[in-house]
Amino acid sequence: MISLLFSKIPVRKFGIDVSGINDKQRKRVGYWLFLCAGMCYGAVAVGGLTRLTESGLSMVNWDLFRSMRPPLSQKEWEEEFERYKMYPEYEYKSSSEEMTMAQFKFIWHMEYGHRMWGRMTGVIFLLPCIYFWARGYFPPTMKRRMLIATALMLGQGGIGWWMVKSGLDPSKNSEASVPRVSQYRLATHLTIAFLLYSLFLYNGISHFVRPQGEQIAKLPNFGLLRGLSHSSKGLVFITAFMGAIVAGLDAGLVYNSWPKYADKWIPENLHSRKPTWKNYFENDVTTQFVHRNLAYLTLLTITATWIVGCRMGLPRRAKIALHSTMAMGYLQVTLGVYTLLYYVPVWLGSLHQCGSMALLSFTLWLTNELRRVPK
Repeated sequence: MISLLFSKIPVRKFGIDVSGINDKQRKRVGYWLFLCAGMCYGAVAVGGLTRLTESGLSMVNWDLFRSMRPPLSQKEWEEEFERYKMYPEYEYKSSSEEMTMAQFKFIWHMEYGHRMWGRMTGVIFLLPCIYFWARGYFPPTMKRRMLIATALMLGQGGIGWWMVKSGLDPSKNSEASVPRVSQYRLATHLTIAFLLYSLFLYNGISHFVRPQGEQIAKLPNFGLLRGLSHSSKGLVFITAFMGAIVAGLDAGLVYNSWPKYADKWIPENLHSRKPTWKNYFENDVTTQFVHRNLAYLTLLTITATWIVGCRMGLPRRAKIALHSTMAMGYLQVTLGVYTLLYYVPVWLGSLHQCGSMALLSFTLWLTNELRRVPK
């Protein structure tokens, strides 16, 4: 499908140095990078569903290999359930009606699916990476990027457990009526996933298409367009980071009205915590306010990018990337508004999270199109 979407281009003219490998080898690496990006996308989607269904604290142990085997007998399930009962979330969920084994199995399988998807992503990345490296498919630039990806991938599992531990520790949940993981650790976990996804997708695109920056650079306002497109990409990333903070605090349930906050344009208690900086990460009112306004700023920047780009006579492929970014930007904000108004239902919350990655994808494509080919 990639070959149909993008025209064939000589190997030497790609945005990365792939002159040492042939066309078939380049495509193999490109398809593999797209597969890795897809696995990261899936991991974020499954992780979001795990969080939205309050399933993330159901597996109270972490072991790289032994935890890959699920309970198989009734006795093993009962032992697993008894371990879960030792932690605060069970007490909270059973406060009005005692949790059943069927309910426990559901949340356990959600978390198990997320962990197994993460392990599968690691295998799909690491084994081909070793093979491609040994066969000389990676130029020096790609080797450095793959080393970064390896470090992030190996660290991500540990970061995930570090996050879960914060929700299992009673002392970490002393201020919350609902046991939850640290919003800082949740945001770190999501940020690493976004970094990996961006690295795989951007380099995957670079293995199939030649950036059109050299051609577009002759057009007026090229520098402005590049600056706006990179700003859009950065703002999408920052807004998603704040979205993770909002999710960690359940701040999406503070003000479920739009465009006002209840009957006010500026909500109260924005700076109720001391020191002031803590409000931007620990105050549910402030974090929702910041996330919403970052979304507006992101959409404004994307709109400005689109207006500038439409006036420049861009090549066809760059136009598609530009229009796709614009359309996805407005769709993502719409999803965010409806997620808020309907009190964050699971399906809408999941769509909104997946939408953030889709929007990031289009900004990555657009900035890749505007990148100049190294001389």
